[in-house]
Amino acid sequence: MTNPSENPTYSIIIVTWNALDHIQRFLPAVTRTTHPSFEIIIADNASEDKTSDWIAENYSFCRVVKLDKNYGYCGGNNRAAGYAKGEILVFLNNDAKTDPKWLNGLDESFKNPDVGIVQPKIKSAEEPDYFEYAGAAGGFIDKMGYPFCRGRIFDHVEEDNGQYDTASEIFWASGAAIAIRKELFESLNGFDEDFEFHMEEIDLCWRSHKLGYKVVYEPRSVVFHLGGGSLPMGNPRKVFYNYRNNLTMMTKNLDKNPVFRILGRLFLDGIAGVKALLSGSPKDIWAIIRAHFAFYGMLADTLKKRRELKGKQTVSTPTHLIYQKSIIVEYFLKGKKKFSDLTFH
Repeated sequence: MTNPSENPTYSIIIVTWNALDHIQRFLPAVTRTTHPSFEIIIADNASEDKTSDWIAENYSFCRVVKLDKNYGYCGGNNRAAGYAKGEILVFLNNDAKTDPKWLNGLDESFKNPDVGIVQPKIKSAEEPDYFEYAGAAGGFIDKMGYPFCRGRIFDHVEEDNGQYDTASEIFWASGAAIAIRKELFESLNGFDEDFEFHMEEIDLCWRSHKLGYKVVYEPRSVVFHLGGGSLPMGNPRKVFYNYRNNLTMMTKNLDKNPVFRILGRLFLDGIAGVKALLSGSPKDIWAIIRAHFAFYGMLADTLKKRRELKGKQTVSTPTHLIYQKSIIVEYFLKGKKKFSDLTFH
């Protein structure tokens, strides 16, 4: 890429904060994208490692949006979206490498006007024969709101043998590489910044479903993701956000009264706490407890958002994309490790 498009189809937005090493490693591949109509926007969350200077010196055609503080993933992307010229926004993690033709694959899915959000095939940057944890071949949730992916259930990640090479509807697209029509993103008021980190993309996709848009997985678009750069696996802070945000997402988006589902989650989260105790992870127990109290503290605002969503909702949540069994039971008790082992209908 030598010159950005004046009226691009795609605006690739990469949020970064003190991650010059990731930018230096992964941005060059993104700039080699062969699609004829795109721009690259770097949203710099007030980095102190001279990220902006390096980009200006080496990739001056990339537009750098310098933010006044660290707004995180949600806030950084929301603010950068206001600078985008493209019809489609592509939010890409700073630790993701793209195949040169990845945007051409997205073209195919966006030809359908009912499609609002598209996720590429996400493979591991470290082990490219395998899917990557955060997204793999598209995301789903079970009846209790636990997320999983085609190609990754809990910690079991599948090798990519072409088993998910058919474009298909999914429930959620990974925030590591997610493309959304700008008009839809704006109508949804972007990512919910109360989430801060984790599951904000599931919430975004769920809200788009409620407006009648489809979320699809596009295997002809390929991205390689490092993963774990912001909050590595096993980090108590990650545990906190996962539990708090999952409860918030369920309360906000379930079509029916969420009380019984939330009570069910209290029980399951208690079991998770006992498991953490037995495995010698006291910090995880405290993270789960803090997550619940934080959820209660946010509850009034969450219920207000729920009422607002109800007023805008045009269709019911597509239940055929929600696994109507417990993924915990299927995985841990029945040994079903692969998506192909599950029966949705």
